[in-house]
Amino acid sequence: MIIKSIKKKLTTIATVGLLAYLPIQANAWGMIGHRVVGEIADSYLKAKTRKAIQAILGNESIAMSANWGDFIKSDSAYNYLYNWHFVNLPGGLDKQGVYNILETEKAPNLYNKILDLTAILKKPGSTVEEKKLALRMLIHMAGDLSQPMHVAHKEDLGGNRISVLWFNEKSNLHRVWDEQLIEYQQLSYTEYTKAINHPSAVQLYNWQNTTLKDCIYESYQVCSKIYDKTKPDSKLSYRYNFDWVETLNEQLLKGGIRLAKMLNDIYG
Repeated sequence: MIIKSIKKKLTTIATVGLLAYLPIQANAWGMIGHRVVGEIADSYLKAKTRKAIQAILGNESIAMSANWGDFIKSDSAYNYLYNWHFVNLPGGLDKQGVYNILETEKAPNLYNKILDLTAILKKPGSTVEEKKLALRMLIHMAGDLSQPMHVAHKEDLGGNRISVLWFNEKSNLHRVWDEQLIEYQQLSYTEYTKAINHPSAVQLYNWQNTTLKDCIYESYQVCSKIYDKTKPDSKLSYRYNFDWVETLNEQLLKGGIRLAKMLNDIYG
């Protein structure tokens, strides 16, 4: 009985440990950031695309749908989705090195699941429920794609194990980029969208004409700079915001424009 009890406790601890690991590795942008990406995407949709999306989501806007991928973590039936939100990449890779990992990694990750979700949405025989899950997750994961710490290092859980202080509050590098930098701007998602949704013609063309691999590599380049410039136990505040807010805004803008391109390519 004692051995059985110990085994039960160990199983419980392991389960709790796993559940604790899954969310922190998977969150991206927080609610405001994901909604900004969704709201920006909405402004670049073709009429045919908008109609197709409405047929699947009804009155659920892209901005409101964008957080479904995080909300669903409360249902253990969807635990299998956890590693769809990121792809682990070691430091020091060049473009071909990143491409090699993306092409050879078979475990579910941000890259190969975006390809799978796109295929489901394009497939005429997909059921309504399959399409709804695929569309919600694609909307969410396009936001993940532009969050640099989602192409980060496995050993530190995408920056979750890199402790920092954010205005003297204990935090970690992942959380700073998920939420705290965005929340510091003190804008609603609609205000944020209006403030940054002004790409140049060159930016719009370039961002709409990149492959999925290129998108990941660009985020990886930003991630590498973040690692270089943000040391463990750093005290981050006004200067960090000043140094990184333009990068933050560009990543959000890229995410929205590229999400719209994905959706237009599927339905437009």
